[in-house]
Parts: sequence; C-alpha cells; structure tokens
Amino acid sequence: MGDSGNPHVVMDLKRSGIDSVQLIIMHPPYWDIIKFSENSNDLSCAQSVENFLQMFGKIVENTYDILDKGRYLILVIGDKYAGGEWIPLGFYAMNEVIKRGYSLKSIVVKNFNITKGKRVQEDLWRYRALVGGFYVFKHEYIFLFRKNGNTKRKISNVER
Repeated sequence: MGDSGNPHVVMDLKRSGIDSVQLIIMHPPYWDIIKFSENSNDLSCAQSVENFLQMFGKIVENTYDILDKGRYLILVIGDKYAGGEWIPLGFYAMNEVIKRGYSLKSIVVKNFNITKGKRVQEDLWRYRALVGGFYVFKHEYIFLFRKNGNTKRKISNVER
C-alpha cells in the first residue's frame, strides 16, 4: 500500500477507511542480508545497524497511533552474522519497540531447522546459506508486545 517508514502511512490507511487495527505483524528484513531494492528508504539498504534501527524505529512510531490501546504488535526477526561477529539484531529491534511505548509480553524462539516451508530439504537450505556466505542460523524470534497507552507515546531512555 505504501512506505511504512513514511509518516503519511496512517493517513493513507484512514483514507482507505481503516481507523484502527487490533494487531500489527512486522517481519522486516534482517538489515542487509538480502537486498530487496535499491531504494534508500528500504530497510535492507540501511548503511549501518544504527541506521537500520533508526529506520525501523520510525516504522514502529508511524504505526503506533493506528493500533488500539491494549492490543498487540508482533515482531518476527532474526540475528545477523558478519565479519566474524554475531549481531543480535533481533534484540536490538526488540529494544526499539520497547522504547516506543510497548511492553514485552513474550519471546518465542522459532526453530526452523526442519519446517514445511523447506519441504524437508534441510541440506539444500544449508547449502544455499553456505554458498551465499550466510551463517547457518536455525532460529528466529517472535516478539509479542502489548501497546501500553492510547495517547502519543513518549520515547523512553531505554538504551540498546
């Protein structure tokens, strides 16, 4: 429908007759692991992890007011491995949501070692990861947050 990083996304929804929602599910790219476009506003084109988190935080802010009080936001995201270092992108993104007026209710670690999506072709998935230079992660996180208030949120001083 539009660019969720643009503050006008809520106005676009309202023009479509959507005044509020009861659930938001976010499954952003894992920073620059797979590039989805050449658009500088695309999260997968962020120049650094800090830039990715700043852009992601704006998306959370832009969608806050459309979510009904007491309702839920789900974030599905994994981590990143680069330069011999594990980057806990999932937990960094979790903190960005918490800083914007949400309470963390649960963390589910989704093991995707063998899933229907891979059609029991684990070896093929592992091969593709290794050929592509990816770390062979076998999990991602599903974070469940609850919206705390019904007014504009105040960004807290929680640090990454």
